[in-house]
Amino acid sequence: MDLKNINSVYFIGIGGIGMSALARYFKFMNKNVAGYDRTETPLTRELAELGIAIHYRDGMEQVAPDFLEVDTTLVVHTPAVPKDHSQYRYFRDKGFEIKKRSEVLGLVTKNTFCLAVAGTHGKTTTSCILAHLLKETGTPLTAFLGGVSEDFNSNFLFEGNDYSVVEADEFDRSFLHLAPNVACITSMDADHLDIYGDVSELHRSFREFAEKVKPGGTLFVRNGLPIAGITYGIEDGSDYCIRNLKIEHGTYIFDLGTPETTLTGVKFNKPGRHNLLNGLVAFAMAVQTGSPSYRLAEALETFKGVQRRFSYKIKSDDFIFIDDYAHHPTEIDAIYGAIAEMHPDKKVLVVFQPHLFSRTKDFVDEFAENLSKFDSILLLDIYPAREKPMDGVTSEWLLEKIANPNKKLVQKSSLIHEIKEQRPEVLVTLGAGDIGLEIARIKKELDYAD
Repeated sequence: MDLKNINSVYFIGIGGIGMSALARYFKFMNKNVAGYDRTETPLTRELAELGIAIHYRDGMEQVAPDFLEVDTTLVVHTPAVPKDHSQYRYFRDKGFEIKKRSEVLGLVTKNTFCLAVAGTHGKTTTSCILAHLLKETGTPLTAFLGGVSEDFNSNFLFEGNDYSVVEADEFDRSFLHLAPNVACITSMDADHLDIYGDVSELHRSFREFAEKVKPGGTLFVRNGLPIAGITYGIEDGSDYCIRNLKIEHGTYIFDLGTPETTLTGVKFNKPGRHNLLNGLVAFAMAVQTGSPSYRLAEALETFKGVQRRFSYKIKSDDFIFIDDYAHHPTEIDAIYGAIAEMHPDKKVLVVFQPHLFSRTKDFVDEFAENLSKFDSILLLDIYPAREKPMDGVTSEWLLEKIANPNKKLVQKSSLIHEIKEQRPEVLVTLGAGDIGLEIARIKKELDYAD
């Protein structure tokens, strides 16, 4: 498909974080853009402000004539949209070109120098850091991000089209549509077992992704992963390695060793060793574009963060409120470690909304173990996303397995009351569902902490 021949792009599921970035791109390229989503959100409102028509009822009656021309319209859909969706059925039956978001990303980036970030955790933060580093060093890039960068206040960045930064998503094997020049794999923990069946099949898919890197390209892998590549790590002798790490006033300060040189006194302000690793591999990938290492190191210090990735919502001497997208046991453990490192000896209350029945079922024991480490736990009902309920898979089941006695299942309507009752020194909200829509209300209500 030649995107130059496309006049109109219609998105089924336009409100998703990845879909909305693509919608912004096509609008920026002066295409007609419209789409459907199930509910209105801050993201869809932002798209509407750009002049993108969005419909919230499944049906063709609201779709403008521009999007009904078979030869000049591309239809993009997310895997979360069921095949019996009436708009999807209409476009399919009429012979329209219909592609997944990942396929379109592959088309958009194939003529660019593509930098792709893969891994079961860390994709969004790493790609946001990478985009920030390249922007700060004047690289002409387009970035499609899986979260809202606090540096750009957007999930899309256009500074030119010579280079591209994308997340290589393992869900539904989407990343196999990409052919990057530079790639990294941050992690390969078991996840999406509803798609892969078992971890060995997941690992096989990552190895297949590694083979997609173009000849002469570069693959970075976190030290210890069972895939060959240039390694990165902390105090472990990796090719790109952080050494002499210390913390001063909430900032990491360290030496950054590369195969060619060592940079001293590098600073990074996002808490958590997992974020430090994300910053390190973003730096290593950016070096491959020819940007000067010292400029990239300076840019690391100025990275602000990503919305819902260890985001401080309140930070005072008496009370700290952190929000994070963590929805996998490994991610929850990383958040716990970051809080313990940056805010030791403080009473921590975690509010967690499990995401997907299948993920809860597959990792219930790991969730229970890692949630039990916090001083107290408030558990919300499972956010189903694309799934239908599974017999016996409930938040009550997870709650029973949590060893810590300071635990409770709550509804969103009583969440503020429960938090105020406990008066924690550190509050952390976790989850990939709609818990993010509660953050502004929680912050507003906790006036005792301001």
